[in-house]
Amino acid sequence: MAAGGHSLEERLADRATGRLADLDPRDRALARSIVTVSLRRLGTIRAGLARFLETGIPKKAVGLEWTLIAAAAQVLFLDVPDHAAVDLAVHAVRRDPRTLPFAALANAVLRNVARNREEILAPADPFIDTPAWLGARWRKTYGEETARAIALAHRNEPTLDVTVKSDAAGWAERLGGAVLANGSVRLASHTPIVDLPGYADGEWWVQDAAASLPARLLHMEPGERVADFCAAPGGKTAQLAHAGATVLAIDKSAERLKRLSANLSRLHLTAEVSVGDALTCQPGLCDAVLLDAPCTSTGTIRRHPDVAWTKRSGDIASLAALQAKMLDRAVTFLRPGGRLVYSACSLEPEEGDAQITALLRRNPDVIRKPIEADEIGGLSECLTRDGDMRTLPCHLPAEDARFAGLDGFFASRLERRAKS
Repeated sequence: MAAGGHSLEERLADRATGRLADLDPRDRALARSIVTVSLRRLGTIRAGLARFLETGIPKKAVGLEWTLIAAAAQVLFLDVPDHAAVDLAVHAVRRDPRTLPFAALANAVLRNVARNREEILAPADPFIDTPAWLGARWRKTYGEETARAIALAHRNEPTLDVTVKSDAAGWAERLGGAVLANGSVRLASHTPIVDLPGYADGEWWVQDAAASLPARLLHMEPGERVADFCAAPGGKTAQLAHAGATVLAIDKSAERLKRLSANLSRLHLTAEVSVGDALTCQPGLCDAVLLDAPCTSTGTIRRHPDVAWTKRSGDIASLAALQAKMLDRAVTFLRPGGRLVYSACSLEPEEGDAQITALLRRNPDVIRKPIEADEIGGLSECLTRDGDMRTLPCHLPAEDARFAGLDGFFASRLERRAKS
């Protein structure tokens, strides 16, 4: 779950009711693609532009860099005719009084980018599209080889995964996808989600394969009571409700909970939805708690490339402090013998295994319940030595890069000791 500010998806959604609202759906989809690939390959694009900007971006040309980036993204990575991308960019430069004097420069630079496409895209530093501070952290945490694999995985735009209520093989056939090891269905189609079979009937919901794993680790039984903290947008809530649990879905954002409620309605599932803060709410004792904690979300860069450029190293410490408080609070809601799954869509150890190590030190009433490979589709490479789950963007390889990979998730299963 992203913390602070607004994600790219939220910003695009806002603009879908504003300046983008009047666009044809195809043009709106193209605008989204341009923004996404611009951020996904920002390092490559900037390096390519720099080759033809001997003195850099003119300081007075406010906004020129992003116009060039958007146009170069189309030239280098999207199926847009070079002349169309260049002409539109030059037109945009001419419309802005601040950039008008640099129209000829923009035209020359972008035509050079088009002529030198292959050279710009030639194999280079795998970390070119990764902020330096993140690359350094991943090298330290995972080693050079794995860090390189993570950075390379982030270059590929993933397709969508869905969680189905039943008959994964049947829905894979109907949706034109494939069943993954964990039971998720990975789609090949680019058809709008709402137009796909089964969507309107509530037979499935969009959820990355890795994101579907934490809720499954609770093994909820019908009638058991579970608190789902930071529940929106609701994929994990849907999993718990579909298992027959009595679910209390808690989130601080009333707006995000509206989306959760709408999803549950479409899926014909029920949960008690409550606007609240996990640190102050009073849900009473539960059989289980799922805490998908606010985090830096660096594990979701393959789907949300803006995360790489909006997060800062200082965010980790502040979020880790919040996570520790939420973990302590979550334990108090467990009945003796109750289960807790802590998860975070982050690649940073401070938000993962370090949280569990610290919790076990300060609370002797909590014990770790190791995760087995067969609980996560046999993905033994996603288990740590301590029995926690750690998925990486470079896991789940495939011949077609679009169908490879997982979001980066950490999950640990814990239990509150039963009274003797």
